[in-house]
Amino acid sequence: MTAEWVVRAPHPQLRPAITRYIGYTQHGVTLETHRGLPSRHVTLVISLAEPIRFTGLPRPGQSPGRYTAALGGMHTAPALIAQDAFQSGVHVEIDPLATPALFGVPATELSNLVVDLAELGPKHLAERLADAPTWAHRFAILDDVFRPARADREPAREVAWAWRRLTAAGGLIRVEDLAAEVGWSRRHFAERFRRELGLPPKQAARVLRFERAIARLRQAPTDLATLAADCGFYDQAHLSNEWRALAGCSPRTWIAEELPFLQDQDASAGPDSGT
Repeated sequence: MTAEWVVRAPHPQLRPAITRYIGYTQHGVTLETHRGLPSRHVTLVISLAEPIRFTGLPRPGQSPGRYTAALGGMHTAPALIAQDAFQSGVHVEIDPLATPALFGVPATELSNLVVDLAELGPKHLAERLADAPTWAHRFAILDDVFRPARADREPAREVAWAWRRLTAAGGLIRVEDLAAEVGWSRRHFAERFRRELGLPPKQAARVLRFERAIARLRQAPTDLATLAADCGFYDQAHLSNEWRALAGCSPRTWIAEELPFLQDQDASAGPDSGT
């Protein structure tokens, strides 16, 4: 397989609402199904080739679909994507607190869902990106599209602070402690958090611990017992159970099937390689 990965930070005005843009082109893909895993982001994927084919979705009952551009909320189960031998597109990592400003919908309406970007706008974005001659032009288009985001749709200050605190700690803070630090009851805090981000704080912490474990594996191989201890799991069995729930497979299956492709991506693209 040959692949090109291009990464660029968004315009400063869009940070931290958007973390980064990732452009990709892959030839000779052999992995038949990719697992779109839970993470701290709302994810926008725009295909510059064939439509994205979702064969399994995080929310039970949501039908599989084909989308040229798909927006996925925070989720606690994998999105299964059938892969073509050739694929090209743009992946945008978005802070869930920014979805009201960027798309006009709260993150709770996207929780565990994948929706067609055409339902939310902007219109004809995929066509504009496909017609652009370089990745730099494509990223500039995205900057122009998202910079008029509505400033009047700011999240609650307490929830925004708690989310930053939880993400910085990799999910290793008790919900009771976060609630106490913002001066709310646990119940009120959990409801306001869920309303703003789409997941309750306990579920968001699960996702962050899982994401931390994946990041460690991408950096260097390690045994599962050490990984569990380093990332806040009770033991290796707890890590394995959470992995099956969040990824839909065992850690060893994921390491064998998916990790080599992610390591190729990491080796090909620096933190800001947009050209």
